[in-house]
Amino acid sequence: MMTSDAASPSHLDMTDSASPGADTMKTAADPMAAAGHMMSADDPENPQNWPLYKKVYASAVAFAFAWVVALGITSYTAGISGIVERFDVTMQVAILGLSLNLLGIAFAPIITPHLSERFGRQAIYLVSLPTFSLFILGTSFSRSFAALAVCRFFAGFFGGPCLVLIEGTFADVWSANTTVVYYSFLALASFIGTACGPLIGGFVVAYGGWRWSQWIVLILALGIYLFGIAQPDTYPREIQRRRAKRTGMPLKLMDAQSGVTLQDMAIVTFFVPLKMLVTEPIVIGLSLEVGFIFAVTFQWFIAIPVVLETTYKFTIQQVGIAFSAAILGASLSTAMSTIIDIGVPHWCARNRDGTVPEEYRMLPAMIGGPLVMTSLFWIGWTASPSIHYLSPIFGTAVYVWGAQSIIISSISYLFDAYPPRGTLSALTAAASFRLVLAAIIPLVIIQMIKNLTGGWTYSTFGFISAALIPIPWIIYKFGARLRAASKYNPPMPGNMMKGVVGRDEEMQMQEAQMQRM
Repeated sequence: MMTSDAASPSHLDMTDSASPGADTMKTAADPMAAAGHMMSADDPENPQNWPLYKKVYASAVAFAFAWVVALGITSYTAGISGIVERFDVTMQVAILGLSLNLLGIAFAPIITPHLSERFGRQAIYLVSLPTFSLFILGTSFSRSFAALAVCRFFAGFFGGPCLVLIEGTFADVWSANTTVVYYSFLALASFIGTACGPLIGGFVVAYGGWRWSQWIVLILALGIYLFGIAQPDTYPREIQRRRAKRTGMPLKLMDAQSGVTLQDMAIVTFFVPLKMLVTEPIVIGLSLEVGFIFAVTFQWFIAIPVVLETTYKFTIQQVGIAFSAAILGASLSTAMSTIIDIGVPHWCARNRDGTVPEEYRMLPAMIGGPLVMTSLFWIGWTASPSIHYLSPIFGTAVYVWGAQSIIISSISYLFDAYPPRGTLSALTAAASFRLVLAAIIPLVIIQMIKNLTGGWTYSTFGFISAALIPIPWIIYKFGARLRAASKYNPPMPGNMMKGVVGRDEEMQMQEAQMQRM
């Protein structure tokens, strides 16, 4: 259930904001959009001009790489009981294997953009997944829990870029006016991946023991790597560098948006994100919302097995099947967000002279907030022997429906809310913050349920979610003013500036402004 934030993206995610559509809602046919893409709109090597089959293949590879890394996060939870027994540790200590993996991924939004700017996307994909797989293998052969914990952390650290790069890959090959649609599908990769972790892991662990929760990930990663080994690089900077090397033509590119020196890099993806988390209203609000969503989402992988096994006497295989409700919820969210993204521009064309405000991206979150709140109370008070087990399971589907909708809205809005460097910093802030929270809550959820009971634990979460419901509504109403007032945006409105200066001059002005902060 990563997004690529980190999308982590990252970009989940969270990758280079110089990708197409980082600033505006323009299409690839627009010359200024093409300039933002750093390749002309009629350039046959521009990924947005590729044949459909090539664009689909590049997207499918990114989807599969993100899916298997997400699966690796949660397949571990299917074997936690075996890990407790094998290493003679408490349940809380065993949960560290999940939390440390998430903490490792939290570094991906900080590091990946710098690597992508310099080496393109293809090289990172093809190095990240095999290295991730080596640490998954190390986890399976660990002879002490300390070794297991270290391997889980580095599996997350090296696998995280796959969760970040999916955002950039989709932005490279698909038009900016489909941002919500492709964010829906990259969120789907993470949500389905994490849901499949206990679903697949439950069956293999039941027959082969806890080590199979890692071996199955290794097997799937190998197959996906072979599927993706021929993937083309989609990053415009790298495409142009390779073309210049191939043809011997001189090439002059703008400095990387993520910074040139180590100091610049640290400012853009570390210090500015920290500053945004305490000074920038849009980033504060959306980071709190997606941080809460991630924290609650990943505690399910600890709480649901405990509740279903103790309350309904489920086997580990039945617990895994119960997580298929998350796949249903994620699919509903993707369908709803896609319908909204297709329908709103048509409505605007009839009623707003074709102008589509960026704040319309908040619509899925405005629906998702009440769904999340309702589902938390629903699950908390219906997980009882006197109530059929399908009730809390369907409640989980509703939760995922709402949660993914909030993530799709929040990340796609941040992607468009600022100029390139500001976008990168904002996405990094939201991505790393939510992953850190996701690592913490699973460590305390069992104690919360024991001390507060399940009903009041999830009611507490429900009250918090209720307090967060107004955030997308506020941004929908006042987002344009907040963006205009932000010091991370140019002093003139973006569209006015684009009519006055060229893209290169605009970027130089933005970089100069960021350096003064």
